[in-house]
Amino acid sequence: MAAKKKIAEKKNPPPLVRRCGAVAVHYRLLEEFPAFRQNQLDMEVMVRRRMAAGIVAKVGKPAVIPIVVHVVYKQASENISDAQIKSQLAVLNKDYMATNTDKKKIPAVWKGLLTSTNIKFELATKDPAGKATNGITRTKTTRDSFPSDDSVKNATTGGANPWNTAKYINFWVCSLGNNLLGYAQFPGGPAATDGVVILNTAFGTKGSAAAPFNKGRTATHEVGHYFNLFHIWGDTQHCEGTDFVDDTPNQQKPNFGKPAFPHVTCNNGPNGDMFMNYMDYVDDDSMVMFTSGQVTRMNAAIDGMRNKLGK
Repeated sequence: MAAKKKIAEKKNPPPLVRRCGAVAVHYRLLEEFPAFRQNQLDMEVMVRRRMAAGIVAKVGKPAVIPIVVHVVYKQASENISDAQIKSQLAVLNKDYMATNTDKKKIPAVWKGLLTSTNIKFELATKDPAGKATNGITRTKTTRDSFPSDDSVKNATTGGANPWNTAKYINFWVCSLGNNLLGYAQFPGGPAATDGVVILNTAFGTKGSAAAPFNKGRTATHEVGHYFNLFHIWGDTQHCEGTDFVDDTPNQQKPNFGKPAFPHVTCNNGPNGDMFMNYMDYVDDDSMVMFTSGQVTRMNAAIDGMRNKLGK
């Protein structure tokens, strides 16, 4: 009797350009939860106070933030390894502490803006019940992929329920539809859906991570949103958008791939767009920095709406 042929797993090709769903999700939640809009306004007041006081990042030891990674998979190839998850954590810690070796790519004119957030990320060692954990959960689903409707964050819709979203950063790693690489929720939104969602082939630097998004920068970008950063071009296609950060140049629209410096738009010459910023849309190997102004916004979130993380 002939041996049965093994059915090949269906594999979706990785996206060719960066596409983030955070801002679309943000606008949807602002309409669904009116209190979210007021929370955002309150957050901006905190940011301005911090800037007026000249406070950027926490002084002294880093703020240590626990992470739980919920791997939601249908095919075995989507059930990413512990090693792949740990490779992502290593990237986050280098990028947020500004110790990434590729920061040498920053043009000389902006090297002085590079700033450490003084944030350290660790996989959780205790779950919400106080039991020992490796900070990773694994959930088998019947779904081929998830849209940006937060269904991956609920067991009743094929996903995984979050741990306490005030105390942990919840990551969901899964197959995403619509060519999305990820999305995150801004501070002050509904607790039930708070966290970060990343495409499994854009998470970490090992295993299934696929070029040009195999350097872990999708998570760096999305965690930026989680800590209240907007896209650097202000999500418009003209020169009037803003990311609410004073030290990032105005730019017309997102940059993709691997731009060459300088790339001038919106009369921002001679230096042009800060396309090497983590909050643009370039390839992983072309984004290398946060600015002082961005770090100020993120630390205002940690002191404000996100002040229970790790507590």
